[in-house]
Amino acid sequence: MGRSTKVSGASVPKQATRQSQNLGCYVYGIVPSGTKVPADVQGLGDPAGKVKVIEHDGIAALVSDVNVDQPLGRPGDFLAHEGLLDAVAAKGPVLPFRFGGVLASDDAVVEELLTPYHDDFASALDQIKGHSEFVVKGRYDERAVLAEILAESPEAQALREAIKGKPEDATRNERIRLGEIITASVEAKRAMDTQMLIDGLSGHYMQASLRDPTHEWDAVHVALLAKSDGQKNLEKAMKEFGERWAGRVDMRLLGPMAPYDFVIAQG
Repeated sequence: MGRSTKVSGASVPKQATRQSQNLGCYVYGIVPSGTKVPADVQGLGDPAGKVKVIEHDGIAALVSDVNVDQPLGRPGDFLAHEGLLDAVAAKGPVLPFRFGGVLASDDAVVEELLTPYHDDFASALDQIKGHSEFVVKGRYDERAVLAEILAESPEAQALREAIKGKPEDATRNERIRLGEIITASVEAKRAMDTQMLIDGLSGHYMQASLRDPTHEWDAVHVALLAKSDGQKNLEKAMKEFGERWAGRVDMRLLGPMAPYDFVIAQG
């Protein structure tokens, strides 16, 4: 059987209209055919583009028109990109594209993306079906962990006493050394606590991916690929960790969201 191509959503602009407005086709990600875009979700751009679904042989691309004369990369563009993918991921599998993917037209999406990479996309969609990404973010309570470090390090205690009540200029070397000890200690605690979290949540996720800390007092920052229908159990396990680390680590669980840390469409 021949492959069929269908575009749902807004009607396809005529080529002359696209050229006169200098429009391109922004690609958000790949989904199975039949995927519906939530009605309240808009694309990026100013004004926001209407999101449509270009289908081809069982798979589809989430796209919207963008004016290629307008630069991408404003904060609202990033939010629109992720917001659309996360909204769709809450309902079914989606392979997210990296921000900034633009092709010339709807036809180009089929000819340059969906057709040549069809089998890879279809296989990846099948692998993540029924799964979503969740992100665990934990931030140390600075006072609590600093007290731990001082209790564990006699050198840090002595340095803390040495600089107490003295001018910064007069205790510059001591302050630098104390800062080094604190930084190294936080990094060691972060590694230990991250491993403890990953081990403790075993059975509630399929894959884990460590994210770089975004703050010097970050305790854990881990992306988890988990079964969508196991969200409540994951939340329960996270609550137990939160209670165990109460007063020491402020815990948050974000998601479900598109699996950015586990699969990125690269057509």
